[in-house]
Amino acid sequence: MPAYKIIVTGPFNSGKTEFVKNGSDIPMVETEKNITTEDRGIKASTTVAMDFGRMEIDDDTVHLFGTPGQTRFSFMWEILASEMNGFIVLVDSTDTPSFPEAAELIEQFSGFVDVPYMVVSNKMDLEGAASTDEVRSETHLAADVPVLEATATSKESVRNVVKEMLALIKR
Repeated sequence: MPAYKIIVTGPFNSGKTEFVKNGSDIPMVETEKNITTEDRGIKASTTVAMDFGRMEIDDDTVHLFGTPGQTRFSFMWEILASEMNGFIVLVDSTDTPSFPEAAELIEQFSGFVDVPYMVVSNKMDLEGAASTDEVRSETHLAADVPVLEATATSKESVRNVVKEMLALIKR
């Protein structure tokens, strides 16, 4: 049974932890700590090292590693990117000011290892969500990079994204 390592990265509060948790077939391993900075008003806790989940899709095992979103924990990014088969950049489609940060993450992770990647526009179920065309434009993506819609709180939505990522890796 082939195993694949997929990194889930994105700006702070883009939904990485929810994505890994709802995609995982096992209880997610998480490293959440209470937020002590000015970001406290946005949410109560943040990932400080990684989130880990595992899922089975057909005959494949997928290891999902969620990265911390805050740059103060960026030392973990290269560690997690080691031996990855592909990466997903999760974007909060309702937070357009975070799109340039997503573009920087694409550049950074592309520099670690040359692997396929995609951008996933999360929170598409919320009012004020940007279209995938807006996400593509604001993250300066090439035409051949997939941009998918998702809702990280939906197991089916997450599984569909991971299936697409596996297809991209296997090409």
